[in-house]
Amino acid sequence: MRRVPEDMTHRARRLRREATAEERLLWARLSRYRPAFTRQLVIVDYIVDLANRTAKLVVEIDGSQHLDAMGYDAKRTAWLESEGWTVIRLWNSDVRSNPSGAAEHILLKTAECLGGTHPQPLPSRVGREPRRALY
Repeated sequence: MRRVPEDMTHRARRLRREATAEERLLWARLSRYRPAFTRQLVIVDYIVDLANRTAKLVVEIDGSQHLDAMGYDAKRTAWLESEGWTVIRLWNSDVRSNPSGAAEHILLKTAECLGGTHPQPLPSRVGREPRRALY
């Protein structure tokens, strides 16, 4: 028996191949971080745009078509949250206008879900007093 239905696997693969420009912008910024993000992850009956399994964080990148689907999106979000996932939604226009800011927002939310570990820690010398020369 398959863990993920075959039709959902095919659909997720197609969505990965045909990623939107906004999804590609974020992926270029997030793919190098660990714990890893996954594109077009199948979670039971849903396929989410981006997810971090370790943090149980789902990132949905919404376009104008989602204005008409707000009831469906709310139901979907409620179900994902009932399963322990945190869901954040970003508008395509926000990702397009500030992709680095959108990626930083996602990384900060990921850190929050992981218990506060920042994905980009400060260098070890920040905040230390400089050593004085002994001579």
